Amino acid sequence: MSFSRAGFASFAFTDAAPYDAVSRRAALDRLDMLATVFDTAFILPGTNVRFGVESLVRLVPGVGDAIASMLSFYLLYEARRLGVPRLLFARMLGNVLLEGTVGMVPVAGDAFDVFFRANRRNVALLRRHFARVGY
Repeated sequence: MSFSRAGFASFAFTDAAPYDAVSRRAALDRLDMLATVFDTAFILPGTNVRFGVESLVRLVPGVGDAIASMLSFYLLYEARRLGVPRLLFARMLGNVLLEGTVGMVPVAGDAFDVFFRANRRNVALLRRHFARVGY
């Protein structure tokens, strides 16, 4: 079996995005909703501390951190489909990797996940980027 460059062309970073302005805005709204569910959907009773589905999943020893990181990687996949520049994508990837790596530390990693909120940060980065370059 051989591999050619043409086989990897679909993974190349390009400036062209498969979305028009209306579709891109809808995609950003959908990603914003997902990031809310992943990071800030619930409030700890009696406090202002918000947490999401990812925080709950990360409580499962071993596989929880991997599953939660996979959820975050879906947002990265969608960002890539929106045609974000390499540097922005690398910054978003760094947020997810940092959260996933620190999240593996018992207890402290779970607290870090609640307060770092990589998905909310990444959606904010996306919104700032598209506000700057235009939807």
